[in-house]
Amino acid sequence: MALHHSEETHQNLVARLVDATGRDLPEWIRTLEDGPSFLRFEDRVRWLRDEYGIAHGHATAIVHEQDLRRAQRNLG
Repeated sequence: MALHHSEETHQNLVARLVDATGRDLPEWIRTLEDGPSFLRFEDRVRWLRDEYGIAHGHATAIVHEQDLRRAQRNLG
């Protein structure tokens, strides 16, 4: 996972997703899961930025959260 900011910054980005994008985290994760099957972290970030015009930091936070949730599902 290529998270390039602190955990505190990450949590702040996630908390501000709705205000910044109009959509909450579960909606963004569904969007990623329904979108193209990019394997690389940066490809998924780039796709969100290009397709939806969101900031790099928010796109990174969304992809990181998707990876965390996927890892948790795989452990269970």
